[in-house]
Amino acid sequence: MTVPFEEEVERTVSFLKAGKTILYPTDTIWGVGCDATNSRACDKVYAVKKRPTNKSLIVLVDSVERLKDYVVNVPIIAYDLIKGAKSPLSIVYAESKNLARNISADKTVCIRVVNHEFCKEVIRRLGKPITSTSANLSGKPSALTYNDITEEMKQSVDYTVQLYHDVMEKPKSSTIIKLNEDNTFEIIRQ
Repeated sequence: MTVPFEEEVERTVSFLKAGKTILYPTDTIWGVGCDATNSRACDKVYAVKKRPTNKSLIVLVDSVERLKDYVVNVPIIAYDLIKGAKSPLSIVYAESKNLARNISADKTVCIRVVNHEFCKEVIRRLGKPITSTSANLSGKPSALTYNDITEEMKQSVDYTVQLYHDVMEKPKSSTIIKLNEDNTFEIIRQ
């Protein structure tokens, strides 16, 4: 049985608004997420992943224009890098704002402008960014497809999105780069 797109977006948004965790498809691999402005919900994501809290969570936004809402200073080079990216790109910025205090162990924040119809629509309707971390226990290999996700992980989240379970594009984690103050950048993960 196929669930209608609109219905699934609304259901997912209602879980996020209630401070719940979700298992969902992204423009890279399946992720575990929550409302990125809700500290308690972020605590739940860390618990689901059994992830140390000194490891940051990636934040997804629905458009380049939203970066300024969550980053203190968006360097011009960031816009150029995003525009020129051929694959999903997550960027570490020097300082965040308006996000949960426990998104990162320091002031930095890693944000990706997501390019996935479902994620974009969920974030747009929620009106807030969501966290994204791979759907696996910390230290274990990333689940590249829905079928790779362990039952333990599926049972530990509050809600699993009921779309894209059988979609197998070319799943791969995003490239992560860190911007430096001198307008240069370094590749953290490729």
